[in-house]
Amino acid sequence: MLLRLLILFVSVPLIELVLLLYLADLTNWRVPLALLIITAVLGAMLAKSQGLRTVARIRRELDAGRLPGAAMIDALMIFVAGALLLTPGLLTDAFGFTLLIPFCRSLYRAFLLKRLRVRFTRHRVPGGPDEPSHDRAEVIDSYVVHEDAAEDGERHK
Repeated sequence: MLLRLLILFVSVPLIELVLLLYLADLTNWRVPLALLIITAVLGAMLAKSQGLRTVARIRRELDAGRLPGAAMIDALMIFVAGALLLTPGLLTDAFGFTLLIPFCRSLYRAFLLKRLRVRFTRHRVPGGPDEPSHDRAEVIDSYVVHEDAAEDGERHK
């Protein structure tokens, strides 16, 4: 895993640099610079609007008493999209913009959930929520009152 991350963090900036230099060679240095500035500004605005919508969706789901699992994954992807769009580069900008498109985000979410289900397994615990209620132990909530506290309470009345 560490080797993959190292390769990713070394190769992606190199590829981005080659693409920017190639674009500058085809046109002039102003075109890649303008493209990077425009995508950063546009990406920040889109990430903000998508993020606010997702926060509102999370609040609605929490108010309805549901866990906002999909909305939380969307919020994480929007955060990553914002970071990628602020990072200079053509590939990172392209991937960041796809993370801001709801249809693409749903595809990425499905892929991510499929990968997570393969990596994590579910184990049943005896007496857990899947077991019939008659097999569960009964828990009684209580508290202890010390004699000193009881006497102090009687004196203050």
